[in-house]
Amino acid sequence: MKRRNKADDPRPMPHLAQLAERLESTASWEDLVLPEPDRQHLQEIASGMKHKATMEESFTHSARISTGSGVAALFTGPNGPGKTKAAAALANDLNLPIYRVDLRRIVSKYIGETEKNLQRVFEAAELSNGVVLFFDEADALFGKRTEVKDSHDRYANLEIAYLMQRIETYPGLVILATSHGSALDEVSMRRLDDIIEFPSPD
Repeated sequence: MKRRNKADDPRPMPHLAQLAERLESTASWEDLVLPEPDRQHLQEIASGMKHKATMEESFTHSARISTGSGVAALFTGPNGPGKTKAAAALANDLNLPIYRVDLRRIVSKYIGETEKNLQRVFEAAELSNGVVLFFDEADALFGKRTEVKDSHDRYANLEIAYLMQRIETYPGLVILATSHGSALDEVSMRRLDDIIEFPSPD
């Protein structure tokens, strides 16, 4: 892992559209080809988010930000069963825009750059006031977690810890998608609110 040998130049906060791809959120529950229990699980996530939004009316903005009030979900399964469409259907039901973040483009070989990239995404999302964040290819980051044997392992684990901390404090819905659920360790799995395993397509 390389370290950049230049000073950090202050840069203006980019708009979320510069960091992530906005997805069309016209999909509905009827568009999903899923077992009924999985469809109901998704609808329960949406209902939980709506309930949280109602409950937050009695709290101050500062209290919401400091305590975190969002939901973190993991969509796992082979490519093709509709993880992206399911995320879009969730956003559509919540009447919120959804932005896809490709973690393969966020992860950097330079020390500290991955955390900075993630920070920009979350700060831009928070300023956008009500956005569903869909982190695709999550195993690009979580697959790097290993037993700490050298500095590379230590920095990879720090990047994952930073992402999980930012997810927990984000006040909205965050969805992680991976085709390799086994890449996530038990510690990270316990910090997620919901896990849905998508079956292989027929």
